[in-house]
Amino acid sequence: MKKTLVKYIPEEAIPLVEYLIIEHKINLKIVSERQTKHGDFRRLPNGHMQITVNNNLNPYQFLLTLVHEIAHHVTYQKFGRVQPHGKEWKTVFQHLMLPFLQPEIYPKDILPYLANYLKNPKASTDTDVNLSLALRRGQSENGKNFIFEVPNGSVFQFKDTLYKKGSKRRTRYECLNLSNKRVYLFNQNAEVKLVALNK
Repeated sequence: MKKTLVKYIPEEAIPLVEYLIIEHKINLKIVSERQTKHGDFRRLPNGHMQITVNNNLNPYQFLLTLVHEIAHHVTYQKFGRVQPHGKEWKTVFQHLMLPFLQPEIYPKDILPYLANYLKNPKASTDTDVNLSLALRRGQSENGKNFIFEVPNGSVFQFKDTLYKKGSKRRTRYECLNLSNKRVYLFNQNAEVKLVALNK
């Protein structure tokens, strides 16, 4: 397990993660990138529990996602079926993450955002724009831009579909799908590929 983990999480976190995996009998599968989620916890038809985490995450995202999913597992063990991201899960997640909140594991430029997020963790870290950008070290994928960097009225590509960026609505952007002419809301930190700028 250690050999596998060393490729995906900060080295200082390995003993803590190994302990959680053994203690809670975690069945971990590392899978190819999924567009809609970083990780997943599910009960298999045979009654076993399985956690999957995307293989394209950087070590800080991977670790947070893994502990997020382990928290689902532990919550299920303790409380049975409860709201997926309800108060039971939040308490378990906060408790499990505490030992990882140290500068040897998470860099000092990430820690304040991570600590703030953990006061009331949401279903997805991507909804916390500051944390999401800190975890990615402010870098979008090669050849892509964060949507907040893209000028209004620009055409961009997201998952093989073209959109036109519109105005910001509270925390998200309204974007027109150029194929079906419907408006979709995008998180500020969505990564998109700029196609053309309107003159």
